[in-house]
Amino acid sequence: MANAASGMAVHDDCKLRFLELKAKRTHRFIVYKIEEKQKQVIVEKVGEPILTYEDFAASLPAEECRYAIYDFDFVTAENCQKSKIFFIAWCPDVAKVRSKMIYASSKDRFKRELDGIQVELQATDPTEMDLDVLKSRVN
Repeated sequence: MANAASGMAVHDDCKLRFLELKAKRTHRFIVYKIEEKQKQVIVEKVGEPILTYEDFAASLPAEECRYAIYDFDFVTAENCQKSKIFFIAWCPDVAKVRSKMIYASSKDRFKRELDGIQVELQATDPTEMDLDVLKSRVN
């Protein structure tokens, strides 16, 4: 099923990996990439639960756009352990204009395929998605 705006399909593995993260917590993060030649979104990298936020941030390319899911664990003011699933649209300023346009036009449809996203972030540089930003968005 392709998106009319961008023509991008979503590979079944994208949804499967997301469900594993959401239900079984078998992943800390998932990085998705648009394969232009195949006209679909695919899973580029899956992070194990033991990996840190720094590992996740390092897995995003400095000059290319990506979609990412991050399972953020935190402790509330009431001292309760919780987690939120973040959708991050990573689109660095130095990325190619064509790439930015394709990712922007495909984002909403791709997000609809992943049922259970709790917080969305748009980031153009690492400071827009650092741990302090995530912490400020969970409340």
